[in-house]
Parts: sequence; C-alpha cells; structure tokens
Amino acid sequence: MAVSGKVSTFALMIDTSAFQGKTAAYYTLGCKLNFSETSTFAKMLEEMGVRTAQKGERADICLINTCSVTEVADRKCRQVIRRMVKENEGAFVVVTGCYAQLSPERISKIDGVNLILGSNEKATLIERLSQKWGECLNDSDSKTEWKVEKVKDIRSFAPSCSRGNRTRYWLKVQDGCNYYCTYCTIPKARGNSRNPSIASLVEQACVAAGEGGKEIVLTGVNIGDFGRTTGESFLDLVKALDGVEQIQRYRISSLEPDLISDELICYCADSRAFMPHFHIPLQSGSDHVLRLMHRHYDTALFREKILRIKQLMPDAFIGVDVMVGCRGETPECFEETYRLLEELPVTQLHVFPYSERPGTAALKIPYVVSDADKRERSQRLLELSDRKTEEFYSQYINKEMPVLFEKADKGKAMHGFTPNYVRVELSARQSSEDLDNQIVSVRLTGFNHDKTALKAEIG
Repeated sequence: MAVSGKVSTFALMIDTSAFQGKTAAYYTLGCKLNFSETSTFAKMLEEMGVRTAQKGERADICLINTCSVTEVADRKCRQVIRRMVKENEGAFVVVTGCYAQLSPERISKIDGVNLILGSNEKATLIERLSQKWGECLNDSDSKTEWKVEKVKDIRSFAPSCSRGNRTRYWLKVQDGCNYYCTYCTIPKARGNSRNPSIASLVEQACVAAGEGGKEIVLTGVNIGDFGRTTGESFLDLVKALDGVEQIQRYRISSLEPDLISDELICYCADSRAFMPHFHIPLQSGSDHVLRLMHRHYDTALFREKILRIKQLMPDAFIGVDVMVGCRGETPECFEETYRLLEELPVTQLHVFPYSERPGTAALKIPYVVSDADKRERSQRLLELSDRKTEEFYSQYINKEMPVLFEKADKGKAMHGFTPNYVRVELSARQSSEDLDNQIVSVRLTGFNHDKTALKAEIG
C-alpha cells in the first residue's frame, strides 16, 4: 500500500470481521486530489477484507467523494448519490469531499445515505465507517449521521499516496487554501493551508518505489504554499523527493504563479527526476479582472514565469487554467486574456466557465456575462488550445523519446507520456500488458486520428 506506515496500519486498530467478504463501489468527482484520496480509502478497505465490486455487481458499501467547484458539480454530486443508492439497494452509503463539507444537510435528505463526513473528518473516515456500520447492523432504522466541523476548525490532514488502478502514483503533499479568491468556495470546503512533514512524504515516496512505482504526481489544493504547518518550503520538498532515486519521474500538478520562485525553476531545469512539465493557473489575462478575483499576481508576473521556464526548459509542457465569463469580464477584458495566451508559449488550456457560487464575494461585482457569451469565449479559447497543443506535439514527430506506458483500458490503445507530457499511443500490434509501468524508447511517427496523441513505434 502506497501510504505511510501510520496510515497503512490503521485498519489493524479496527475490528474487521464484519467487513470480510464485503464489496465496495467508489465514485470520485472533481480534482486529482480527490482521486488520490479515494484510491487510498479503497486500499485501506481492501486491507480490511473488502473487495472492489465489479461493474454491474451490487456493492455492500458505496463511497462517493464529492466536488463543489461549480453549481453544475453540486448537481452532479446529487445525481451520483441517488444513482449509487438506487443501483446498490441496501448498501451502506458514505459521502465525503467538498460538497459534503458545504451542504451536509441537503445530502442528509437523500434517502439511503448513511454517513456524511466533512473535510476535517475525512482523516478518520475508516474509523467512522466502522462505527456507523456496526450501529446499522444492530439497528436497521439508524438515521443518517453527519459530522462536519466549521471551516475554522478544519485542521486534520489525511495522508494519501496511491495509484488505484492507474500506473502513476498521486502523492498528496498539501491541503486547504489561504487565498480566498472572490469566485471560489474551496477554502470554505477544505479549510486553511496545511501540510505534513517532508520526512513523512519522503517515506511515502519510498513505499511507492518499493512497490515498483516509477512516477509520482505531487497533488494538493495549493501545493506551492507547502510549509505553512511545518515551516519547510516547497523547494525543500522537491529537493528531498528528488533524492528518492528509485522514482524516475515526478510531476507537479499545479502551481500558483506567485509561488513559482526562480530557484524552483532553476532546480527543476537541472533536476534528476522532476519533469519539464508545469500546470499554472492564470484564470484571466486582464489585470482588472485579476484584481476583482483577488488573485495574488498580475499578468506581468505570469508572463515572466512562463518565459523563464521556457528559457531554461525549451521543451517544457505548460498547461494553463483559464476561467471565462466571470463577473467583471467585459468583452475588452476577455480580448486581453485571448491576446496574452495567444502570444505566450503555453501548450494547453484548461478552460472552464465561471459559475455563480452562493456566499462568494464575486456576487457583489455588478457586470454579469451572459451564458451565450461564456460559451462563445470558451469555444474560442478551446480552439486556441487545440492549435497550440498541435504545434507543440508537431515538434516531436520523427524523434525518439522515452515513454512511460500506462495500463490501457480494455479495447483501447496502449498509451503513455514522454518526459514533457506528450501523450503517445502505441499501435495495437505492439501493445502488450507487459509494457505497463515500463519506460521504453519509441519513435514518434505522427498524429493519431483525432490529434489527441502521437503514434509511436518501438524499435
């Protein structure tokens, strides 16, 4: 199990006899951090004798890890909960995650939900599940229980380093956020920034290496803010993890522009294992809108960081988050965003429309963008993203590059990624399960049918 010793032995403290031979189904909504946490919970239940239910098989336990980044996400969470209850009649249903933290009372009104846990309680999910499970066994009319601390009291940190059914490991290095951007509910859902010690994270990386892991993705809510709890720095963490020599690749999931120091860029450029791959949220290319959002940087700083990365790592893949249609984004402000992204050597855009969130300061901003304008702006940026990604990929056609191949879904092409995150697909003729988690030198021959990857040949 790819978690620290403290977490992996936790199940030993629980009477697991009632769980032997049971099955569980999992559903994760939202970010990569949620996927990492769900995977860790699944592994802990597996240690207790719980098997993951097969597709179409009724589960005894359902765990739903929720997201609340938009109103659409909230609605999808409710739909998933109801569907999981319906498809697994009589199952014990646990709901956790951001939506559980923000709207526990609303979730408690959904028939079939047994346990709702907020962000502070997530660290003791298995223990609370065991307690409530025993109560339900003795009382079939047991009421829904929900435990959600106020945001100011969220202090726990639930460790997570797991790969689930994937090839790469996801190491949670940080949780929470202190930024309180005007459009965002995440600080209310996950609390303030906090982190474990570097020593504990190095220990988890060593466990992953011992299990044969070759690549680890560092994940969290605002990982560049690492060190709030322990007084260490994110650069200190990067250097320490780079010393775990069995891990051949590290990727940093997302870094705020104001937290990317020149020292970090320089270190990654010469690093043994940190890949030339960055994901940096911009949100808006208009300084006026950035001020309305209460972001901690301006476009000049963002531009400086992008150009510095490309100067030291010309092959670096740079993904960028962009929000369209937020309050205050006039047509002129959007055009500023478009021009900035068109000019800069970024690789791919993650585009998402602004969603009104109750209780956020953004609702006080008077200028409202119509849904039609949001769609039109999103489409323009997505088309720009496609062009930039295609241009970036095109540079590597007819070149040889090392690719870490990943387990393919049944009936799909074997795929993997180059060091700089170019997605690669292997022909069916050369695909083999033996290639899973192997780094292999391939020749990149051209685009696949929908230009989402480059085709590759071995040898």
